[in-house]
Amino acid sequence: MQMAKILHTSQSNYSRWENGTEFIPLKKLNLMCNQFDTNMDFVLGLSKNNYPSNKIELDKTVIGNNLKSFRKENKITQKELSKFLNTTQSTVSAYESGKTMILTVFAYQIAQTYNISVDFLTGKSKIKNIQ
Repeated sequence: MQMAKILHTSQSNYSRWENGTEFIPLKKLNLMCNQFDTNMDFVLGLSKNNYPSNKIELDKTVIGNNLKSFRKENKITQKELSKFLNTTQSTVSAYESGKTMILTVFAYQIAQTYNISVDFLTGKSKIKNIQ
């Protein structure tokens, strides 16, 4: 009950996130990590290292720029990334332009496959790879 209040959501929403039936929205994940001084990679189970990351509000433009840089460094087209994420190229374009917040599940898939930190993608850390 207390966590739901901290995250400004209903108990049923929080229960679905906690039980793994739904992914927590990235903004709520960030709020939780800021509250408990931990990192997204740890909470998402991508890392065993529970270290603090920067307490920031997420910025869609920063995330979009980081996503675009990651994609270009790995020589992945928007079309290829959209196919990998099972979404549309226009959705990837909206993420990269900062019009839309990337879904947590997509950030997780990218992180898991390419060993890139969700904290890095979101601008919470300068450390690029999952630690």
